[in-house]
Amino acid sequence: MQTITHPLVRIAAISFLNPAPLMWDFTHLPLSDSLLTRYTLDWMLPSACADALADGSADLGLVPIAALATNPALQPIPGSTIASKHHVRSLILVHRAHHSIDNIRTLAADTASRATLAYTKILFRLRGNSSTTFIPATADLNRMLSLADAALLIGDAALLALEEQTNRRERTGEELVYLDLAELWREQTGFAWVSAIWAAAPSLRITPELIADLDNSRIHGHANIESLVNEWSSKLPLAKETIRTYLTKNIHYTLDDECIDAIRGFFRLATETGVLPAYEFKL
Repeated sequence: MQTITHPLVRIAAISFLNPAPLMWDFTHLPLSDSLLTRYTLDWMLPSACADALADGSADLGLVPIAALATNPALQPIPGSTIASKHHVRSLILVHRAHHSIDNIRTLAADTASRATLAYTKILFRLRGNSSTTFIPATADLNRMLSLADAALLIGDAALLALEEQTNRRERTGEELVYLDLAELWREQTGFAWVSAIWAAAPSLRITPELIADLDNSRIHGHANIESLVNEWSSKLPLAKETIRTYLTKNIHYTLDDECIDAIRGFFRLATETGVLPAYEFKL
C-alpha cells in the first residue's frame, strides 16, 4: 500500500450536529492546534464525503456506510461511528395521514445521505412496496411534500422539522405522520441503525496514531457534551435539552460489536433486495 506524500491528512468532515462529539479534539483547544499540524478539515454533507474520498480530494472521512459497497477500496477504521440503537430523531419519513407507509408511491428524498436512502429503499422492499419513485430534493419539507406523497429528511433538517411539527399543523391544518427511521429499521430487521463510520482512501496508511487521534477525539467529545450543547444551541433553533438528549441518548458513537453486526446485516439485506452490490464488511 502506497503512503500519501502530501504533508497533511485531508479530512472530509460532516457539517451536522450529530458528528460534533467525534470532531471535538479537531475543533477545540487544547488539542486542535496540535492536530491541525497533521490534519486539515473540509466541511461538507455526508454524501459528499464519500465523493471526496473517491475522487482523491480527501484522505479520511465520515462516510455513509452505503458508500463502502460502491467504493469497496475504501478502508473502514475501527472505533467510532454515527449510529442509533433505538430512536434517532434526525432521520425521519414524513407522509400525509391519508397515506400509509406501504402505499407511498413517490418520495422526495434529501440528497445529503446515501445511506439513509439505501436504508429506506430496503425497508420499502422488505414491506412489499418496491415500486416507489424516489425524487432527489433539497431539505425543505413543504417543497418536498409538494413534489411527492412523502418526504425523507436527515440531520439538522429532520430535527428542525420535528420541532416545528405543531406549528406547521396549526399553520396549514394538514395532518402529517412523522416516522423515526431507526425505530422502523429496528422493528423490521432487529438491527441497530448505523449511518456512518470513519473510512480512509486506499492510499492512506492507517497508523495506530491516527486511530488513537480519532478515538481520543470521541472520548473527549463525550466528556464535553455540555460545552457542545451550549455551542450548538447558538447555531440551531433547538432547545438545549433537545440537543443534550440527542447527543447522549439518540446517537451512539462507539463502533461496538452490535454496530458491526448491524452493518453486516445492512449489507446482507441491501444485496438481497438489490439495493446495493454485494459487499463484505471487514475491519
